[in-house]
Amino acid sequence: MKRSAIIVTFIFLLGFSLSTQVVAQDSAPKDPYSGDLWNRSTLTGDWGGFRNEWAAKGVTIDLNVTQIGQGVVNGGKSGAWQYGGRGDLTINLDSQKLGLWPGGFFNFEMEGNWASSVNSNTGALMPVNTNQIFPLPPGDIFGVPAWNFTQFLSPYFGLTLGKYATITNTSGDMNEFAHGKGATQFMNMAFNFNPLLAFTVPYSTLGVGAIGLPTKDPKEAIVTFFVLSTNGKPTTSGFNDLDGNAITVAAEGRVRTDFFGLTGHQLFGTTFSNKRFTSIDQRLRSIIETNALTPEKGSWNIYYNFDQYLYEPKKGVDRGIGIFGRLGVSDGNPNFMKFFGSFGVGGKGMFESRPHDQFGWGFYYINIDNPRLNIDAPRLQVLGLPRNVEFLRDEYGFEAYYNFALTPWAMLTPDIQIVRGVQKDQFSLGRGPLGLLPRIDRKSISTSTILGLRLQLVF
Repeated sequence: MKRSAIIVTFIFLLGFSLSTQVVAQDSAPKDPYSGDLWNRSTLTGDWGGFRNEWAAKGVTIDLNVTQIGQGVVNGGKSGAWQYGGRGDLTINLDSQKLGLWPGGFFNFEMEGNWASSVNSNTGALMPVNTNQIFPLPPGDIFGVPAWNFTQFLSPYFGLTLGKYATITNTSGDMNEFAHGKGATQFMNMAFNFNPLLAFTVPYSTLGVGAIGLPTKDPKEAIVTFFVLSTNGKPTTSGFNDLDGNAITVAAEGRVRTDFFGLTGHQLFGTTFSNKRFTSIDQRLRSIIETNALTPEKGSWNIYYNFDQYLYEPKKGVDRGIGIFGRLGVSDGNPNFMKFFGSFGVGGKGMFESRPHDQFGWGFYYINIDNPRLNIDAPRLQVLGLPRNVEFLRDEYGFEAYYNFALTPWAMLTPDIQIVRGVQKDQFSLGRGPLGLLPRIDRKSISTSTILGLRLQLVF
């Protein structure tokens, strides 16, 4: 049994949902859930007025379901179409609005996915269906990724502890046009957050941290520092996995800019883990069937992203057209994703008649340093493979989507992706002459074209 360790924090992960709500909740509309069926924000509305009353008293309950059908129509490993989905429930409490004490925020989240995806059919390291990797791939998994408490000691500074979902709608390498869990913007993970982080930062884990708000407003500037358990999972409490030799320290800062009188953001971050890495993260390991790496202790990365509006119908309303980009560099061993870059164009509420529509297109590139597999030499000889085989290559891809808001609570998104995956060849073990000796069958994996359709319903 692994020995327990006390996790002391200072990590920055850009305004996870709680810190963002410090100001956002105060500026929320008076009756956020009201309206007729076709114009209100949620399908189920205000529940006879109770939902608005609870929101005014600091209790918000949000539920959404996202369904995706995708198929590899050309190239890749398999052309089969797959269907899957994910449901997500989030509850937030504000202690001051509840009439208790000021500055306290509690966050709870549970989610589950079902069926399957085409992520393992493309030969790509990046999941082309991000939605399906949460809480864990491949499907039919239920988890509780977040239950945490944050207490602000002043308008500028707060402390937090608990279990965190490190990717939410408002946290984890946040970007205006390319961010999230694949439910509203891009479907490919490469555009939702920097993939270098997936090696050192688990999606759901225990931790403690500090939050700084230099201007009191988290939308203007936020800095956070944390120490997290590197072994966290959304399907366990995490306490049995605490280990002083498996911690991640993270730091991130994001600031709003006003270049040329238009809204933008600049973000810098870094993470370091002292864990001894022997396998690939569950979100990324579909292309390496053994999942085993030569053990290496410690991994670090540095990352940056920006978004910049080029057109805003009105400043400060989160609508318009702009550009975005991400860069990242890692140690290269054990994190075999040595360099990452992406760039694209995005839009939100571009037309007055369609204020909830979104669109985006982008390109990404990953420089791969082939990892060393922890496979014994006799086994390699039996399979007919050299020990120094390089089975990976650099990966790059393109994605374009348009999110049609049928109503504010129903979004339909057609999507196309073209991906030259990291996996060069697919090996399978067959029978040799007369069926007496094993034979290695080798198949080259070509560039994949993936079509998809997504439907999100907000309840």
